Amino acid sequence: MMRVDVSRLRFLIIDDNAYIRRIIRVLLHGYGAREVLEAEDGAAGLDSFSRYGPDIVIVDWEMPILDGIEVVKLIRQPNSSRNAFVPIIMCTAHSEMKRVTQARDAGVTEFLAKPISAKSLYQRIVNAIVNPRSFVRTADYFGPDRRRGASKKYKGPERRKSAEVENTAPAAEETEAPAREVA
Repeated sequence: MMRVDVSRLRFLIIDDNAYIRRIIRVLLHGYGAREVLEAEDGAAGLDSFSRYGPDIVIVDWEMPILDGIEVVKLIRQPNSSRNAFVPIIMCTAHSEMKRVTQARDAGVTEFLAKPISAKSLYQRIVNAIVNPRSFVRTADYFGPDRRRGASKKYKGPERRKSAEVENTAPAAEETEAPAREVA
């Protein structure tokens, strides 16, 4: 497994379960993270996101005040968010395909089903840092490109149904991963 230095990254964990926040915090510190912020609901999470500008957000689905999907959609507002390009990992026990699709369509970068393992969380973080996805803006979506791979069935110049799709690469300072790869 590739090793990535996360010591300079600021993480934000948004989860109403203090025990889960603690587990994730311990795991992140185990990977070398120094700065890990926590929020116990979606509203507090958005406030922390706006105040501290984390490099990676880990958000639960079910929470009081604002749920994880609402938080993701608010963070992905390019005109009002502090950093609409931030990697977001949805960490939830709701792992049915319908939910995964809903999370993807809200703009999550990675999806992680609970119960989590140290390895699976680390893989999602590494993937978000090492393989950042380009961002896409359509009439009703802004977020990471939802396509993960090239389809062998596709034969045309673009796969999208709408001609109004705009591929948007994040600005240089927003795409640079602050982490450094360690050999």
